Amino acid sequence: MSGSSISAEALPYRAPAAEGPAGISAARPARRRIDASTSARRLLARPELFAVLAVAGVLNLWNLSENGYANTFYAAAVKSMAGSWHDFLFASMDKAGLMTIDKPPLAYWIQALVVRVFGYSSWSLLIPQAIMGVIAAGLMYDLTRRQFGRAAGSAAGLVLATTPTIVAVSRHNNPDELLVMLSVAAVWLTLRGLETGRTRHLVWAGVMVGLGFETKMGVALLLVPPIAVAWLWVRWGRDGTGPRSHLRTIGQLLWGGLAMAAVGLAWPVLVTLTPAADRPWVSGTSDNSIWSLITSYNGLGRLTGQSGGPGGGGAGGGGGAGSVFGGNTGLFRLLQSGLGDQAGWLLGFALVAGVGLIALSRLRRRDPRTGFVILLGGTLLTVGVVFSFASGIFHPYYVSMVAPWVAALVGAGVGEMLPRPIGASTGTRSARILGPAALIGGAVTELVVLGNLTGQLSWAKWVVIAGGIGGAVLLTLALSARLRVALAAAACAALLAAPATWAAETLSHATSGTFPTGGPASAEVGGMGGRGGAGGRGAGSHFRGGFTPPSGATGGPAAGGGVPSLFRNGSSAPTGASPAGGAPTGGPSGASGAGARTVGGAGAGGFGGNSSTLAAAAKYAKTHGGGTVAVDSQSSAAQAIMDGSGNVAGIGGFSGREATVSARWLATEVRQGRLRWLLADSSGGPSLPGDTRTGSANAVRIAERVARKVTFTANGQKVTLYDLQGKAAAILAAAQR
Repeated sequence: MSGSSISAEALPYRAPAAEGPAGISAARPARRRIDASTSARRLLARPELFAVLAVAGVLNLWNLSENGYANTFYAAAVKSMAGSWHDFLFASMDKAGLMTIDKPPLAYWIQALVVRVFGYSSWSLLIPQAIMGVIAAGLMYDLTRRQFGRAAGSAAGLVLATTPTIVAVSRHNNPDELLVMLSVAAVWLTLRGLETGRTRHLVWAGVMVGLGFETKMGVALLLVPPIAVAWLWVRWGRDGTGPRSHLRTIGQLLWGGLAMAAVGLAWPVLVTLTPAADRPWVSGTSDNSIWSLITSYNGLGRLTGQSGGPGGGGAGGGGGAGSVFGGNTGLFRLLQSGLGDQAGWLLGFALVAGVGLIALSRLRRRDPRTGFVILLGGTLLTVGVVFSFASGIFHPYYVSMVAPWVAALVGAGVGEMLPRPIGASTGTRSARILGPAALIGGAVTELVVLGNLTGQLSWAKWVVIAGGIGGAVLLTLALSARLRVALAAAACAALLAAPATWAAETLSHATSGTFPTGGPASAEVGGMGGRGGAGGRGAGSHFRGGFTPPSGATGGPAAGGGVPSLFRNGSSAPTGASPAGGAPTGGPSGASGAGARTVGGAGAGGFGGNSSTLAAAAKYAKTHGGGTVAVDSQSSAAQAIMDGSGNVAGIGGFSGREATVSARWLATEVRQGRLRWLLADSSGGPSLPGDTRTGSANAVRIAERVARKVTFTANGQKVTLYDLQGKAAAILAAAQR
């Protein structure tokens, strides 16, 4: 072929023809060896991929055990799940199988299986998420490289790996990193399908979205509209112009949707078909229905606010126009303090790059960039808009779901500003417009984020101005290809310096508790147990910069670094929070933000209990006939389970307010022997402003009226238990009065 050559390596290997079965049998092992050798050479030919994986690996794995058991709430559930296949199947929080956790089980199935193989430890809980973060970075590299070149893939992979919130969730046992990995895999498969037109790629993408639903429910479905629009736009008429071709395109989407539904609904259907008496109560519900958890607590409640909960629509929910932890809603929410420093650094770069791709491709069906920008840009737009206006409880680490799409569009922008073969640009004119515009867009949002850090990373502003904006100006000039590449690399490095540094700061302290937060300890939101850091805000700084406290909250990040008074009756921080910014000193280590009713009397705090009181109650129960001790808060029970008290269970949800169990259910559990004791309730414990939910309070009060009261003293504390043995019928009778 004139003007070109084809290397022998690029040609597919074909085994020589052989006669008879023996010849065929001999050829197959050789084929496998050649294929493996070719794959190895391809990997070794991409050292930049190894660099991306190495960066992600170091950030995710370095000193990982410092994070301990991270979120104790989920760590305790995994301990229960690893010890019983019944608890494993239904994601039971406690060994008695009384109540599930408030999330679907996939992430915790993985952790529980690892625990079964390697034993229960910090590493066995956290390693799976760390590896998922590395895999996600590798997939991000490949999906961007395929369209925009190796430099673009490297940029996308590095941006994702060094996004602070991604580092935080990759070093934590929350389910978010699994959701990120599955979402990136779904997009990777969809892009492959757009290239090949094969139904199987779309079906596997549906499987990934379904698994995402089994990881964190409705948020995974935000991928569906962009996937459907991209497929219809790109594949419509590609296989012909008649009705048959159009029906095939629609049919492919239906197959993908069927795969998604079959996988995503498998566990909810299992829970539905299992009689309520044979499974735990579904946490976060008032009717013990998995569909209520899906549509309300983990669904619309996250968008519009929980009824009667903080930041919700009931009883003057504390959030008003915002939410308790996510700041005020609006178009610029993702750049606010507490959110912007987690994933908003390069948002401007991504948005400009997306607009540039639309202009360059003109959305022509046969331009491969069209499918990329509709899918990736559409996902960023969908997730960004939903997160910007969600007025329910919104934790900052949720923006980990924004990070992959920002990273992909940043990589695409880098590819379009660099000439082939390093990048994807075929002309200097578009590169001289899109490249500088994207760099300036990234510099603007990065300067906004830096401005909210109140003096931290002060050096980065000058790096952004000189490197990012200065590089953008120079790239508008007519330059040689080599100089253009060098300038673009320097400008992109200048923009990546601050978020990468912020991400690396995550390794300097324990990322534990309920809210994994990227950056130094001072960046923690709801920071129970943080240890201060640059900027001097300390652990008690629940609200940083422009991060507005909920209505009714007093105190705040004052000079003394004290914990804001978020709780009723003048009570302060949950047990385990050091008002001086020190490390936790006791109580539920997962408790860091909201609270529930006080359980067990004096000294109770956090999410409903004092660990020493619960331990004493559990010990008393074991020596007086056995049986499970019920407390309001699952978070309180979590600490007791972690401490080895296997006969403790929470029956009111995470904080003690989310699950409203019935007296009839209580009576059933007592009759079947799964519940015997109730730990006394003092009422009026801590809660977030506007939280009027009562959790299990009504059912517990009914049970306490008919139970046998037992009072004893342990470690100088008076503890009151209620013995329910043989009282099932009396509980039902009392409930009907």
